[in-house]
Amino acid sequence: QVQLVESGGGLVQAGASLRLSCAASGRNVSRYDMGWFRQAPGKEREFVAARRWSDGITNYADSVKGRFTISRDNFQNTVYLQMNSLKPEDTAVYYCNAAGRYQGYWGQGTQVTVSS
Repeated sequence: QVQLVESGGGLVQAGASLRLSCAASGRNVSRYDMGWFRQAPGKEREFVAARRWSDGITNYADSVKGRFTISRDNFQNTVYLQMNSLKPEDTAVYYCNAAGRYQGYWGQGTQVTVSS
């Protein structure tokens, strides 16, 4: 069982930055691939960024590439999403995800609102 708790969301103006945090706990949680997804009202949940456990390789959605950065701390119990140059279209609930070979887990989400 893995538990994920997001924090760091808020209301900011376009062009501002935010850093989201995801505190992870549970058996072998450090060996999961970690990622971020987001969901805006009336839209499907979409992939934002991910970091592979095996080699640390990251992947980003085209819409955030060059603006967002995913990372983990040295103990691999917290994953971050650094968001720069935020745009109104980034407004969504952001969810942390831990993906194992057969099981995935989700956090409760944190709201990010970007005003124009």
